[in-house]
Amino acid sequence: MPSDTTLTADPAAGPAAAQPDCGLLSPVWADAPIAAAVSDSAWLQAMLDAEAALSRAQARLGTVPETAARVITQSARADRLDLMSLARQARQSANPVVALVREFTALVAARDADAAAYVHRGSTSQDILDTATVLVARRALRLIRTDLERIEQALAALAREHRDTLMAGRTLALHAVPTTFGCKAAGWRHLVLDAAQKLDRLTGRDLPVQLGGAAGTLAGYLQHAQGAEPAAYVQDLTEAFAAELGLSAPLIPWHTLRTPVVDVATAAAFTCGALGKIAVDVLSLTRTEVAEVHEPAPPGRGASSAMPHKRNPVLATAIRSAALQTPQLAATVLGCLLSEDERSAGAWHAEWEPLRALLRLTGGAAHQAADLVSQLSVDTARMRANTQITGGQIVSERIAAVLAPLLGKARARELLNEASARSARTGEPLAEILGQDDRASAVLSGASLTDLFAAQAYTGAAGPLTERALSRSLPPQSTK
Repeated sequence: MPSDTTLTADPAAGPAAAQPDCGLLSPVWADAPIAAAVSDSAWLQAMLDAEAALSRAQARLGTVPETAARVITQSARADRLDLMSLARQARQSANPVVALVREFTALVAARDADAAAYVHRGSTSQDILDTATVLVARRALRLIRTDLERIEQALAALAREHRDTLMAGRTLALHAVPTTFGCKAAGWRHLVLDAAQKLDRLTGRDLPVQLGGAAGTLAGYLQHAQGAEPAAYVQDLTEAFAAELGLSAPLIPWHTLRTPVVDVATAAAFTCGALGKIAVDVLSLTRTEVAEVHEPAPPGRGASSAMPHKRNPVLATAIRSAALQTPQLAATVLGCLLSEDERSAGAWHAEWEPLRALLRLTGGAAHQAADLVSQLSVDTARMRANTQITGGQIVSERIAAVLAPLLGKARARELLNEASARSARTGEPLAEILGQDDRASAVLSGASLTDLFAAQAYTGAAGPLTERALSRSLPPQSTK
């Protein structure tokens, strides 16, 4: 029996704990573009972008020398700072900006001692980190939006191709009435368009900079603008700061008014949920017993560690796993709306990781969903065959409507209940059972049983609804 020590990793084997999070336990975003977009390095660069933009905005208004703003901007590169050291130092201040300002000021001073005096001039940690968060979110949401465009195009193609492809509609997991796969794909696309619309509202110029100073009064900024008229200066500074970053200028600082962050969180959660709807449908339709659609399965994808015959639907599985996590993460961000006073002790801090996780998961889900739907294999023959497995019961609603005017609604329903139960029990086609019943045969004798029981003839307005849904277009993505 090996001792406990043999089961413990050798500390000399390498500093595994110091390695960056790369998605080992969240493969939905591992190696996806979103991983780099919301990494610690990306957040650090966004904070530096905010610091540099602030100095340029102040230079526009004459409260920072242009030469100083130029040096600050040239120095604002994340690769010149020690990210791990900043993370460790952040424990001393509960946020990363305090250490960042100290280290960044030293970096600027090494280039120009005079310019260093203008780093973070009049600002506060939350102004920089909130603005950085908005920058990271906008970049992440634009990546997601690009993948949504790919998804939308693939789903539109599926909907057009399969406008009249017969399949069983299912409610509460059971066959209901016939529908078409085109109508289902059009419904998926409709959700994707809803998600894109939500993202578009944010990724234009609706996301605001944060500029409030220590307690939301901009007093620190005004202190360094002696002689300026306060109302005009703070408006001009906020607008200049926003213009430097391509963001909007808020009417009032939002230190404890967390609408922008909540908007990002809820839009991301909705988007991931919309993609999750597609995933759960694919998982249902790809079951061995159903086998109506199949994921793309290049060599190695979906392999089982134990069963050579399996090709697991890993794309849909990963998307669904992401969609199951995002509602709780969004709820955490929503809970942070309860931010006390003019700066929160804890609620602000509690947003950061859930928000990043939301962006990671949604970005990963969108990237994988684009692969899933663009290469989805549709087995139309299996779809048609599956509509027949209940022996005609799939059109019982239609038969009931035909019988009701002559037998009465209650009697027609009773007859169909009995006939359907017998069909399910014995496997006899519903048409044959009804043909043996004196009550039904007299009514149905004049009808063409072949046409009456044809699932293809009872898809309602599935085709026109598909066309109607496809008339909705995806607007071009904003790049402002």
